[in-house]
Amino acid sequence: MLDRFLASWRLPAACLALLAAGTGFGALAGAPLAGVTLVALLETVVLLSLFRHKTRPMLQPSASTRSEHDRLMTRTRRIASRLRDLRSAAGTLPDAVVLLDHSWHVRWFNHAAEDLLGLKRPRDRGRLIEDLLRNSELADWLADGGREPLNDATAPGHPNRHVTATLLPFGSRQRLLLARDTSHLTRLEQIRRDFVANVSHELRTPLTVIHGYLELLDPEDVPELAPVLDEMRAQSKRMGQIVEDLLTLSRLETQDHVADEQVQMAPLLASLRKEAEALSQGRHTVTLDIATSYDLLGSPKDLHSAFSNLVSNAVRYTPTGGRIAIRWTGTDDGARFAVQDSGFGIPAAHIARLTERFYRVSSSRSRDSGGTGLGLSIVKHVLNLHQARLVIESEPGKGSTFACVFGSDRLLDGTRLQEAAGQHP
Repeated sequence: MLDRFLASWRLPAACLALLAAGTGFGALAGAPLAGVTLVALLETVVLLSLFRHKTRPMLQPSASTRSEHDRLMTRTRRIASRLRDLRSAAGTLPDAVVLLDHSWHVRWFNHAAEDLLGLKRPRDRGRLIEDLLRNSELADWLADGGREPLNDATAPGHPNRHVTATLLPFGSRQRLLLARDTSHLTRLEQIRRDFVANVSHELRTPLTVIHGYLELLDPEDVPELAPVLDEMRAQSKRMGQIVEDLLTLSRLETQDHVADEQVQMAPLLASLRKEAEALSQGRHTVTLDIATSYDLLGSPKDLHSAFSNLVSNAVRYTPTGGRIAIRWTGTDDGARFAVQDSGFGIPAAHIARLTERFYRVSSSRSRDSGGTGLGLSIVKHVLNLHQARLVIESEPGKGSTFACVFGSDRLLDGTRLQEAAGQHP
């Protein structure tokens, strides 16, 4: 009964009535304020006494409120547990993981980032990532926006370690920097390069001796062995060409730049056309189209080797009666050397792998044509050294186009240079 009274409207009503009564008695006694004060004190004492002896709270939560609260707390604990597991898993990853905010400040990083990138906790939290990686390839890459993955970069503070790095968008204007240690792959690649170079060099001398002795044998002296000798000479020559191409690849792979010279395109293109006609021996129609006067800045020897590979491939893989077009044209931001043929064409599934060593679309056709399977690999490496790219367009039955695309920084105005040379003999 007492609990119902305390929780109902009767309690405040009774208090107000007593206060009014106290005011009336005080007015009769000539001191209304004293009457109110006395009644208020008495009410306070009584209420405190009642509430102290009350065993249940005045505001009892309902069953539905308790259930909702329990569900909320359970869900909160579950989310917190999953976040701890996620952070623990990211912390044990072998790759470096760095979380950056919208202004490129470090919010969090794992243990691998400490070892690979030289970050220290808690000192580096909240600092600008470019300041932490200063004077490194990673800092320059991040300053450019990190739009493309960075391959084979030196790890900050570790000159003997190499990393690949990727920058990914994350959350609301945040970024995730991922870096992987590729030092072991770099060592294996160097071992492979050294092996190929050494083996190719050692094979050159015995192949030269074998080919020389085969040239001394005259098939007319032993007519019954004439087909055998011709095949041995052809295969010896092909093996020698493979060795030379491997040595060329090994040299290109160890270079990181070329000595820039003016490469006069007009005479180079004329030479390529003559080579194509000599290799074709009248079986194809070879045309040359020069639509720009620009020359190139680069290595004349290497560029001639790359262009010659494309031209010889077009001749080898185009049936008799086909057409081969050599073009040198300008583009909006550079220039383009292209070789177009009307040959067999290449299925789309093979195009991405054409620049791999010894990769062949058709092994029998490649052997018949005398190719080594290394030509397009050489082309790719030469273009990389000239900051250019190889674009391949092909469709089975409709021929192929192999184009070398150069940026404007590799172009020289050939007409202007020739005029200047004529004025200053």
